[in-house]
Amino acid sequence: MSTEPETTEEAGPGTPDEPETADREAAPEESRAQETGEPEGSGQDTGETRGTGGTEGDAVLAGGEESAPAEKSEAAAELAAQRVERERIERRKAERDAPIASGAKLSGTAADLLAAVRAVESGRKPVAAMPAGPAPVPRDPAPEPVLRPQPVPVPVPAAPVTPVVSDAPAPQVVEAARRVLTEGGAPDSLAVQVAAALGEGADTALREDPWQLLRVAGVRPEQADGFARALLGAACGPDDERRGRALTVWLLEQAAAAGHTALDLSTLTTALGRQGVPGPDEAVQDALAEGEALMFQDPLDEPGAPAVPAEDAEEEETERPVRVLVALERYAMAEESLADGLARLVNSPSKEAEQAWEAAVAGVSRGPAELVRAVAAHGLVLHTGGEAARAEPAALLDAARAAGLRAFAVCHTADGRDRLAAHSGREPAEHGVGTVDGLLSGAEGPGRDADGALALDLLIVTDAPQLDVEHAAMLVESLPDGARLLLSGDPGVLWSAGAGRVFADLLAARRCPQVASRVPDPGPLGELVSGVGVGELNQVDAPGKEIVIVPVRDAGEAVHRTVQLVDDSVPRAIGVPAEQTVVITPGHGGAVGTRALNSALKERLNPGPGRFGGFDPGDRIVHSPAPGRAVPGVVVKADTEGLHLTCAGAHVVVPRERVEACVRHGWALTAHQAVGARWPAAVVVLPGDAAQALSRPWVYTAFGRAERHLSVVHGVEQALPKAVAEITAKPRTTRLQTLLRAQVPTPD
Repeated sequence: MSTEPETTEEAGPGTPDEPETADREAAPEESRAQETGEPEGSGQDTGETRGTGGTEGDAVLAGGEESAPAEKSEAAAELAAQRVERERIERRKAERDAPIASGAKLSGTAADLLAAVRAVESGRKPVAAMPAGPAPVPRDPAPEPVLRPQPVPVPVPAAPVTPVVSDAPAPQVVEAARRVLTEGGAPDSLAVQVAAALGEGADTALREDPWQLLRVAGVRPEQADGFARALLGAACGPDDERRGRALTVWLLEQAAAAGHTALDLSTLTTALGRQGVPGPDEAVQDALAEGEALMFQDPLDEPGAPAVPAEDAEEEETERPVRVLVALERYAMAEESLADGLARLVNSPSKEAEQAWEAAVAGVSRGPAELVRAVAAHGLVLHTGGEAARAEPAALLDAARAAGLRAFAVCHTADGRDRLAAHSGREPAEHGVGTVDGLLSGAEGPGRDADGALALDLLIVTDAPQLDVEHAAMLVESLPDGARLLLSGDPGVLWSAGAGRVFADLLAARRCPQVASRVPDPGPLGELVSGVGVGELNQVDAPGKEIVIVPVRDAGEAVHRTVQLVDDSVPRAIGVPAEQTVVITPGHGGAVGTRALNSALKERLNPGPGRFGGFDPGDRIVHSPAPGRAVPGVVVKADTEGLHLTCAGAHVVVPRERVEACVRHGWALTAHQAVGARWPAAVVVLPGDAAQALSRPWVYTAFGRAERHLSVVHGVEQALPKAVAEITAKPRTTRLQTLLRAQVPTPD
């Protein structure tokens, strides 16, 4: 399995642009998509059960014979027809994926760009040098399917259909962009993306600045250079100020995809130099002058140094060390808006509801009483703890609503919403629980008042580490003056898929009360995960096979054992069916990435020709309605409207043109896709070449997705305990701590 970063299209919408580690690299150049084709690593099978848990009784689960696939109920002739259909589809894929032959219409950089786009569209990784050649012949529409065995029908819930709205640009805008792309030797398949990225007048923008092509996801600087040479001819050069400006923006976008809201000026100029920009400093200044980016000088507080009062800041400015940061406007404004909103909540808690809060405090007993008292007295409170600690925000929500306060709680996923509501034994809507996206869109929650603010006295946000800076800013901006905000979450899990590290920054800033839960997660799984959280991979007694280690030697064995566990061993020995088991692996690509595992699991659990974009009814999928969002679901059917899914209890229709971008198979996920949800059983796959992708937050997150049973397909030898003990979250460059410290005094 490759552990190299992948492009945004490869990683899939809603997933980080990299193999799953705690966070992404600090320098923007390290987030570039590169493919080295490293050979698979292999672990040594010692013949012993390694890691945590595992006893002699685990042999049945870990090493039992693979069960035979279920017999088909249709006639042999139908099966033969199905195999013919699959072979035809595989031939088409092979034709599509075949190298572009030389000597055809396109050549040079134009063919490079075309090949790169096809590589992204087909799910392969683009490479630096692309073979030249013509476009493959367009594929014919798939014929009507032959009669084949039908999968288990999936009931369609009675909820109204939620169509996925396509913000497609106007046809005339797309056509104008297509003409410019053709003139520059670029594939016209980019026209829709160019029109969406540049808006009306996209053709004019490309003619005036061909490097604007870099705003299209998946396009590399060398490909944009070739397009610019074709359009500009002799006027094109590496010292063109338009090139330097576009590359500055591109590098900042790459950094944001890696979690940073800003970059140190020295890091940015170094990256520009590596891209062949002759004057990196001038390129940055040009981007600043054109309003493409913003620059900040934030003071560096030396450890142990006393804080400088705001009134003395100007006098001290020349003497205090500063760091110079450059940021895209959208992230800079979101971070400043978030800091302003948090300061507003901290500095002006409402006194109008004091009696109601006193009643809420009186209505709780020992466990959550400390949390309720803190929220009653402060506008912003942070709460930390594991899965069992969710009972405390749930108790706060009940107490506040019982006291007549307008209270609502939101979670990162629909699964988290249901688990939080389960603490009260009521439905989420009755309990006042929803999702972040549902609250912001108005689909869930109390609605807004005449001023546009949420009609709330208290907002509880669980899964707070998954809040990126833009969503956090929108939530805080929506709260009225005097409202209370509780941010609750497990600080050990992976950070947000989007830019920022809001919860970690607030914990580090220490500008508001912090309440740490004393409720431990129960059982062997709770003991294992708690140990990982403090850097220890402990031996854990698991008499009920709650934890099983499955040693493997190579990638092929890892895939085989994973399929066997999901389809046979876990259902037979643990009693958890395949549809309630999740597979988690470090990355999307490679021999044991999500694509390879999903292909193997589909073949075993729901075989079919995949007529509609590779999907069949009954397939488990992940739907990504927006970047950074991954919603598990199941395929119901496909028709002229698109692909029909059930996701989090809703019936969703994805238009045909958006299926490839928005839907992936979902038996196997990355840890970033799985965070915020839990399953009765989890199979965590650690092939030999995944060692460098592991970290303590990744292992903590992956292991913590299991409620009853965890199987670890283990091929990384001692890299696992080393990652848990030594490799913590990679830093992200953000400004929230600095902004908040300037506006909020240190609490007494």
